[in-house]
Amino acid sequence: MTIFSKIAAGEIPSYKCAENEDFYAFLDISPLAEGHTLVIPRKVEDDYIFNLDPSVYSGLTEFARKVAIAIKAAIPCKRVGVAVLGMEVPHTHIHLVPMQSEADMDFRREKLHPSPERMKEIADSILREYEKLA
Repeated sequence: MTIFSKIAAGEIPSYKCAENEDFYAFLDISPLAEGHTLVIPRKVEDDYIFNLDPSVYSGLTEFARKVAIAIKAAIPCKRVGVAVLGMEVPHTHIHLVPMQSEADMDFRREKLHPSPERMKEIADSILREYEKLA
């Protein structure tokens, strides 16, 4: 079981932004920007997005689209950037990053360190916006 599966199962605490039976979204604990969210499939631990069954792949991207809409409504930004890197955790995941410019998607830059209280506030605001879409 990957660390992301344990997070989605509630075995490891996370800052939940959205969920359904098949997918889970939570704040990245080393964010590039406030609202940087990871989106994962709950039932599939494959580490390469293009190995996913087509129905899981399309479901994941549709779920990520709704989460991105919620992020944009909750976090002041021009866009929500999308990245699929998948090198650090062997579990397919999509990064959704609120952006003001393309430089905000540079994964080499220093990460933010928001307080736990701020992380909870951000996650709750994204979750509220997501629930409006459901």
